[in-house]
Amino acid sequence: MSRKTIGTLVAGALFGAGLVVSGMTDPRNVIGFLDFSGHWNPRLVAVMAGAVVVYAGMLRLLGPIVRGIRPLPARNNRVDARLVAGAAIFGVGWGLSGYCPGPAIVSLGSGAHSALAFVAAMIVGILAAGAFSGRRRSGCETP
Repeated sequence: MSRKTIGTLVAGALFGAGLVVSGMTDPRNVIGFLDFSGHWNPRLVAVMAGAVVVYAGMLRLLGPIVRGIRPLPARNNRVDARLVAGAAIFGVGWGLSGYCPGPAIVSLGSGAHSALAFVAAMIVGILAAGAFSGRRRSGCETP
């Protein structure tokens, strides 16, 4: 196993453990954060703040090592209909289910049926978006 693979596994395990310890794999916590008119739960703000502090510290520590590494290809910075539609679908799914992709995948380990349903729907959405995007690129889209 390569050092990169081991590093990826360690980072993923640390991320998953952080989600479990912080309670973010429980959709009630996320929905409570989004419920400003009822019993608002500010826990997610503390989790985000903690993540920023850890990230900043690690960036400071590892910055000289990772500087210049681009793990993802450069993207354009345009806000287009595809980006807005994707963000809207993500937001509606997050608000209705209380899951976003990371915590949902981690929650699969607990056997939560709601996480299984969310991940299945997410996979269908990813495949549909890929098929739609591929059709558009090939020029087969109907007007």
